[in-house]
Amino acid sequence: MEEFEALLKESFEIDTPEEGTVVKGKVIAIEAGQAIIDVGYKMEGRIDLKEFANPGELPNINVGDTVEVYLDRVENARGEAQISREKARREEAWDRLEKAYASETRVDGAIFGRVKGGFTVDLGGAVAFLPGSQVDVRPVRDAGPL
Repeated sequence: MEEFEALLKESFEIDTPEEGTVVKGKVIAIEAGQAIIDVGYKMEGRIDLKEFANPGELPNINVGDTVEVYLDRVENARGEAQISREKARREEAWDRLEKAYASETRVDGAIFGRVKGGFTVDLGGAVAFLPGSQVDVRPVRDAGPL
């Protein structure tokens, strides 16, 4: 009886992750174009494999990998944790950008789209706008090669 009481007390002391935070999870299965991820605390969630791929590449994820995911909700309508790899990448990118800003270091990005007046740039998870006037020292007439 005392052992049960100790185990029960221990289970209440475990901090469950808060919604809106980044947590580590383990890929336990890949099926139907989705990765099933165990985020601990008796919670599992599903993420589309496309969220694990960089633009223009195939997803590089295997069963047993540990990944960081953003916990949107502890439970959705199917009783699963609602998680997102994309939001976790965005949070990670913003932390990296804040550190780069504080230390006044340069950041690199990949242009992936053209919009009126400039380009959209992927900064490792965060999307930014790059004005066309800031692409080069001289005005660029043909932006195709960029």
